[in-house]
This record gives sequence, structure tokens and C-alpha cells, in this order.
Amino acid sequence: MQISDAPDLAHTRPRPIHWLSTATAMAAVVALAGLLQPGPATASQTDPQGLRNASGPAAAAPLPAPDPADADFPLECGAVRSVVAQKATGDLDGDGSPETVAVVRCDAGLGTPPSGVYVLTRAEGDAPRVVATLVDPGEKWTVGPDLTVNDGVILATLFGYSEPSVPRCCPDEEEHVSWQWKNGAFLRTELPEARSS
Repeated sequence: MQISDAPDLAHTRPRPIHWLSTATAMAAVVALAGLLQPGPATASQTDPQGLRNASGPAAAAPLPAPDPADADFPLECGAVRSVVAQKATGDLDGDGSPETVAVVRCDAGLGTPPSGVYVLTRAEGDAPRVVATLVDPGEKWTVGPDLTVNDGVILATLFGYSEPSVPRCCPDEEEHVSWQWKNGAFLRTELPEARSS
């Protein structure tokens, strides 16, 4: 009989007790990792002023409505300035913070310059920014004085001209419209004219 120079490795063969102890150790590691997970992520900004209390996170206060005076609008007015003719505010997307709908036109002085209707939003610390153009000034509509936001729906009356020969003081077309945020976009709906009794 020949004696082997290799050490006896019989003790390294896996036995059921080895598998059981390995499985137990792995389960302990997984359970510990589950306990050490960070809290759920939120879309809110950090809390630099310490507004959260010891009993849990406080609901983030809604940001104030964006001020259209601080926004840059995609409106070319040449030598004259643009003017915000109307504004209305309300929570349009259901996030708890109000947006601003602004009617902006060039300050032409005479006639009825076409309007643009823009939706403004803002993040904390940021300037208001245009996130949607509801009416482009190139469409040649002007907006009546009844612009409102009601339960997340924007309501307005648009006045236009059937042809270039119609004087710019006296629009001959009228549309009652609404916009509502649905599926990631503002859906425009033409409303029937209000009837007087």
C-alpha cells in the first residue's frame, strides 16, 4: 500500500450541516440588508429650514403661484415690450402647488394685438418657466376678459377674424374653450356658447 503525500481532505466534503449553516447565514444577511434600507424616496425637495417635526415628515407646503412678471415668454414684439394682460392661478396637474395661466400680448397701443396663452410653473428657488403654450400668437386669437381656472380646468373665450379684411378692432369669430391636463398634455375642448334665457 502506498501512502499519499496529499493531506486528508475528508473533513472538507460538504455535509448537510454545512449547507444548513450556510443557508442560515445567508438568510441573516438578507434580513439585515432589508432592515438597513433607506426610507422611501419622495419628490419633495430637501428641508433646509428644518420644517419637519419629530412625529414624522410634515406635508410640504405648496409653492406660491408663479409670477408672470418674472417669466420669459416666447413672444417676439420687436421694438415694443410684451405685457401680461391677464392671469389666473390654480392647481392644474394635481400636485398640490398652483400653476399660473398668463395671457400675454405685445403692447402695440392701437388695435387688438394677438395673444399668447401660456402655463407657468416653478420649482423651489427657480424662476417661473413656460411649460405649455395653449394659444400661440401666430394663431391670431385674442382672449376675452373671462379667463379662469376652476377645479383644474382652464376656461377662456377666444376672439378671432374670419379674413384679413376684417378690422382688427372688431373680431367676427368667437370660441369658448377649455383646457384640462390629461395623460401628460393639455387637452383643448370647444364648449357650446352660453345661452341667455
